[in-house]
Amino acid sequence: MAPSISSTKAEDSASTGLASGIIVCPLDVIKTKLQAQGGFSVLADRARMGERVLAYRGFVGTARTIWTEEGVRGMYRGLGPLILGYLPTWTVYFTVYEKSKDVTAHQFGGASWFTHTLSAMVAGTSSTLVTNPIWVIKTRLMSQNAIAANTSSQYSPISNTSSTYVKVPYHYTSTLDAARKMYLHEGIGSFYSGLAPALLGLSHVAVQFPLFEAFKRFFIGSEQQEKGLTGFTHFWGILAASCLSKICASSATYPHEVLRTRLQTQKVTHSDGDTRPRYRGIIHSARTVYREEGWRAFYAGMGTNMLRAVPASAMTLITYESWFSLPAPWPPVCWLTA
Repeated sequence: MAPSISSTKAEDSASTGLASGIIVCPLDVIKTKLQAQGGFSVLADRARMGERVLAYRGFVGTARTIWTEEGVRGMYRGLGPLILGYLPTWTVYFTVYEKSKDVTAHQFGGASWFTHTLSAMVAGTSSTLVTNPIWVIKTRLMSQNAIAANTSSQYSPISNTSSTYVKVPYHYTSTLDAARKMYLHEGIGSFYSGLAPALLGLSHVAVQFPLFEAFKRFFIGSEQQEKGLTGFTHFWGILAASCLSKICASSATYPHEVLRTRLQTQKVTHSDGDTRPRYRGIIHSARTVYREEGWRAFYAGMGTNMLRAVPASAMTLITYESWFSLPAPWPPVCWLTA
């Protein structure tokens, strides 16, 4: 039996996304640490005097700290669930997308901007609901510090000569170890932490792909859109359109990523003491982050995210335009590689 179009697209897109994911994994680790650190306790001499101290500062400083303390392994924390998550994410996405597109096209009279948008949103919601546990584990593995396992306390020194320490509330040795400990100590709900902002992030497609189509028309002209990725001008036009649309969309929707990371990396223990989490929902989390850290915290790690997401998005969109040139208002679902 021949494979379906949706399964073929899923395999091709998963392969492309997986390759780019492995390449940019160190950037993902740096971004995650920058996003998550505000939710962890930091011990430092200056902090005891009432001054807020950041353990990780900027792209270069964070990369240097990770390399010094953990080496190359630290740069690839969370690679296991990252690899594990790509195929089911794309499989669910394209299966639901194709079915949803058929239904909406029948209901609303053929393929249209609305059909593609609604189908993409439904497919994105479905894949997020199914694979969210994998991405929670990935985020926790990336945010933790290896030194905590080798010390008597959970406070991990940022460097051998520094008086700054970050308190990581968990430590996992593998993907399975993380899943087991999360289930035993926090329950099944922990696997769906950060789900609300993750679903909110689906609005990314509503920003990126109208911009992508507009930029594409500007750079290559409407007459060239039906022709495939064959010319030099066409290639660079697609590249410019994908990069610019991704930068605009990421800038507009980035705060939800910080909120998602904070919700995913907080540990709620159901033993002694107050069991109420520090962050509770999107609104409460946003208020807490703003009150404690200011508006800049909503953009922690955004520069690193641009270095990670823009090339990955460009790679996927160029590949999609090359493999699946369609006259549709926009290419479906490539937003998922963001």
